[in-house]
Amino acid sequence: MSKFTLADLEKRVHERAKASAKESYTRALIDKGVAHCAKKLNEEAFETGLAAVQENKRRLIAESADLLYHLLVLLKARSITLAQVEGELNKRTKRSGHEEKASRPRKS
Repeated sequence: MSKFTLADLEKRVHERAKASAKESYTRALIDKGVAHCAKKLNEEAFETGLAAVQENKRRLIAESADLLYHLLVLLKARSITLAQVEGELNKRTKRSGHEEKASRPRKS
C-alpha cells in the first residue's frame, strides 16, 4: 500500500481546482465561494463528530477523510497553504497546549 499524505491531497485539490466546475467537484465548491466551502466543512465536522460517538471505526475514518478534504478545499479558496498551517502548528509545539491556548486573544 502506498503512503498517501495530506500534502498529496493538497496537491490533488490544487490540480482539480484548475479544471472546470463541470469536471471537478473541487472547482464547483470553490466557485460557490468561501462561505459555501465553510458550510460544507461545518457539515463534515458535524458528521465526523457523530460518527465518532455513533458509528464504527470504518465510518469515522470515512468521515474524517471527507473532513480533511473539505478543510483543504476551504484553505485553497482562501489561498492558504498546508505549509502555512503546519508552520502555525510548529509554533504551537514550543509550549504546552494549556500555555498556548491561554496565550490566544480572548474573543468578545
